Amino acid sequence: MTEELGMNEGSSRVDSFRTAEEALAWIMSLTSFGIRPGLERITRLMETLGNPQRRLKFIHVAGTNGKGSVCAYLTSVIRQSGYDVGTFTSPYLTSFSNRLQYNGQDIEDEILVRLVNVLKPEAEKMALTEWGSPTIFEVTTALALLYYGTVAYPDYVVWETGLGGRLDVTNIVTPVVSVITNVGHDHMDILGPTIADIAREKAGIIKAGVPVITAVKQPETIEIIKDTARSCQSTVYRLGDAFSFETLSVAENEQKFSFQGPFRALQSLTVTLNGAHQLENAATAIMTLEVLRQYYALIVEDEDLVIGLRNAKWPGRLEMVSENPRVLIDGAHNPEGMEALSNALKDVYKFDRLNVMMAMMPNKNHEHSLRHILPMVDTLVITEPDFHKKMNAADLAVVANRLREELGRPRNIIVEPNWRRALELLQEADAASPEDEDTLNVITGTLYLIADVRSWLLDGTKSEKGW
Repeated sequence: MTEELGMNEGSSRVDSFRTAEEALAWIMSLTSFGIRPGLERITRLMETLGNPQRRLKFIHVAGTNGKGSVCAYLTSVIRQSGYDVGTFTSPYLTSFSNRLQYNGQDIEDEILVRLVNVLKPEAEKMALTEWGSPTIFEVTTALALLYYGTVAYPDYVVWETGLGGRLDVTNIVTPVVSVITNVGHDHMDILGPTIADIAREKAGIIKAGVPVITAVKQPETIEIIKDTARSCQSTVYRLGDAFSFETLSVAENEQKFSFQGPFRALQSLTVTLNGAHQLENAATAIMTLEVLRQYYALIVEDEDLVIGLRNAKWPGRLEMVSENPRVLIDGAHNPEGMEALSNALKDVYKFDRLNVMMAMMPNKNHEHSLRHILPMVDTLVITEPDFHKKMNAADLAVVANRLREELGRPRNIIVEPNWRRALELLQEADAASPEDEDTLNVITGTLYLIADVRSWLLDGTKSEKGW
């Protein structure tokens, strides 16, 4: 690696950073360049770095919801099967290095510093050209490709898109398999105003001859995925068509199901992630593994598949972070996510009273989201994430109050912009509940809120702030 990156002892380059804190401060400073979809800058940046991504086998995962869970299932099973796995996901919940994992471990600070010191001069050169400075996500993606392609060398990289697919910078890679979990209402300000527009962007990760696994449901999204795959001469394996699953039993922290696919059937599998949508995500991951077994000789013994699925974890999604009082956190940040949360609350969790704390980003379909959960809520505490882009609590309260007149719920609405104070108010609402009533407290909405609340409740600290 040191020879490739010009980091041998004879190199005259002077390192800009000595600590991870310094390196991360520079990366975070790139936030000012915003979001600029397109592959021009990342392509040129990786060319200057020797295109390390060409040495790696990627499983590229796109979709509106479920990407992270599918990545978690894939990582867990492939690791359990004895392979080395890199996992690149977003956003992170605790620290930046969560995003770049190798065999379940965050990138080491010393390696991060070394690689950022390689990246920074190239980014600064690009900033002086017509292309302008690379964005924070472009630099992070380049950092991941350098890490996996010049340091870690995993057998597989589970590679999650950031936003969309076609113009997402992760699309610089040519994967061995592409996964599109679903298509829903998210990032419509960037990806387009309709489900069809969003589907076309997601379908942009499909590559020539590379098989596609998908769980899309809407007729128009199915046709777009099929048409794109057909033009790329790629085989599509769609949930409900090529493969399916059947729910066997549902309990809190344990769901059993069977899987039926084109190559074989599996009679009894278990996942510990909650919500019916997690069975859909697990089936999508299994079909992906089946394709890798069939066409790329991935060795996954049945016992390892069973263990890997059961052991998969994905923080911040239907995660019970406290039992007394009961506090459930879930990053349901769009209508489809809120519908999945609502269904899980009906099917999995038992409670007499439901108190909810929520914060949102400004670019979401909030009325559609709130309609799924407000009819169940007793007390709603509306707050704001500690993030530079956010929806004001007062604006979200206007939507909630308008819906309360129509739906008759929630019984109480509390508006508190400071999320720590809002958490105290949620706890006070719980304490005020009758002793003979079982109260469930749910904290949901943007993952920027979930990140801080989770770190605060579990460790007494704030997160570094995911993105």
